[in-house]
Amino acid sequence: STCPSPFLAFKMDMDHSCDFSESDVEHEDIPPDPALQEICGSEVNTEFSKDMSEVTTVSTMTSFEKVSQGINHVEGGWAKMINADDTEVTARYKKKYLKDEHCQHTVMETASVMEHCNQCKDAEDCFPDLKDEKGVQEMEYEPSARIISMLRDPNKVKRTATSLSWHPLDYHKLAVAYSCLEFQRAPKNMSFDSYIWNIEICNKPEMTLKPISPLVCLEYNHKDTHILIGGSYNGQIGYWDTRSGSQPVQMSATEHSHKDPVYKVIWLQTKIGTETFSASTDGQVLFWDIRNMNEPTKRLVLDPSKKGNRENALGAVSMEFENSMVRAKFLVGTEQGLVVSCNRKLETTDDPIVCMYSGHHGPIYALQRNPFFPKNFLTVADWTARIWSEDIKESSIISSKYHMTYLLDGCWSPVRPSVFFTVKMDGTLDVWDILFKPKDPILNLKVCDEALYSIRVRDKDSLVCCGSQLGTVRLLKMSPDLCTLQKNEKALVSEMFERETKREKILEGQYRERHQMKHSSSVEDEGGKDDMEELLAYTEREFFETVEAEKKKIKDEEKERRSGMFCFQV
Repeated sequence: STCPSPFLAFKMDMDHSCDFSESDVEHEDIPPDPALQEICGSEVNTEFSKDMSEVTTVSTMTSFEKVSQGINHVEGGWAKMINADDTEVTARYKKKYLKDEHCQHTVMETASVMEHCNQCKDAEDCFPDLKDEKGVQEMEYEPSARIISMLRDPNKVKRTATSLSWHPLDYHKLAVAYSCLEFQRAPKNMSFDSYIWNIEICNKPEMTLKPISPLVCLEYNHKDTHILIGGSYNGQIGYWDTRSGSQPVQMSATEHSHKDPVYKVIWLQTKIGTETFSASTDGQVLFWDIRNMNEPTKRLVLDPSKKGNRENALGAVSMEFENSMVRAKFLVGTEQGLVVSCNRKLETTDDPIVCMYSGHHGPIYALQRNPFFPKNFLTVADWTARIWSEDIKESSIISSKYHMTYLLDGCWSPVRPSVFFTVKMDGTLDVWDILFKPKDPILNLKVCDEALYSIRVRDKDSLVCCGSQLGTVRLLKMSPDLCTLQKNEKALVSEMFERETKREKILEGQYRERHQMKHSSSVEDEGGKDDMEELLAYTEREFFETVEAEKKKIKDEEKERRSGMFCFQV
């Protein structure tokens, strides 16, 4: 129903006078919602209204004038007796004010608040902006992983999956090398075969590789993806062409090969794509051309004395060469816990060993440069994983905590510069994010009960494959936050590496200074010791000379006394 109610409206004319008039306004009665009435349990009455007024305003445009004026800020400014234009007076006043305890306390409190805000902002910049419907930024960093499939060794006698290599183009193919690394403990009926798997068909391998000796390492050629190079347990090098069958196309001659198992082979990214080099525990790095495998093209002996003596050579376990780097250097991880930086151009240098990095207590099983920052590289050995800078040789810039079990392999994430993976002897996979937790892993996953010997990450995404001691390769799918580049991550990691490198340089300089001071003080102590010994010897000689002189004097006096007594008696 509608009910007319009296209502007043006023108007302002050009002369700013008010004109009141009376008009009628109709109000509508809105009945309650039945659903709300059932919930409330009582009748909702809306039959009430207020008298409203309608206003019509008409005004004339008047001109106005803008005036700019200043204001004198007294609070927080200079004192009344201080002339702000006098630099000498203001400098003395600032110096006096900064010495005030209240001022120092206030500055310290403000600095702590600013530092906390900056840290919070840096932590927020690590992650992309995720906004909900209201525009609030939220990010939950909860890394996780799950096993999606397994590739089992089809042989009855199980062997260790010692090496893994993803196909450069076909991301469904994975080459796995199988071998028994326990010296002289391999069963007689153990198979020598290695396999190429299609991860979508896990029941049986797609292709079999039949070497003369079990393969310890295996790598795809990025130039010609049909070719694989493999290093055998007996020290020979061979390559396969998947178009030619399971037998090796060519093997290296035994007399010119390694004398120990070949633990690492790397392809050189040249125009031809046929050059490779290998590393073994016999202390040699051999360069090969697969077009002629009779003998190596170059030979490098890892002798720290740089004399080329194999008896003093360091056994090579891992190796790293970044093909995108202009510098012709490669890194070799040794059994003795040293990383040796070598020059690849042996024919143009008389000093192939550039420098050495020391810091581990056991064999370095994994060695890899950061794909985004090649000057920094990762090493996995003994109970720790360490990140190094080429500019610091005495110590690593970042190191993990010491674990209870051995670390056997590790690698960087191809999509995130702050993430790397490690596997341990207890069958555990650890995922690290140095921006989030430099000392502890952000994800610890128990993959199996036996030891994990190898790990590789697919370049396309973060699909991780882990090879175990019993020859089972497990494929793990990482959560999206582990395989997505975060906001400002490159800049933050670069800043972190530079900061830690600078810190280690300062510590290294202080260590050298203390060492020189100790050395100089020891030399001074030795010189002072010699002077003291000479003084003691001189004093001893003078003492005994004085004693002898006194004895002689006493004897002479005794003789004179006796002669005088004899004369008196006569």
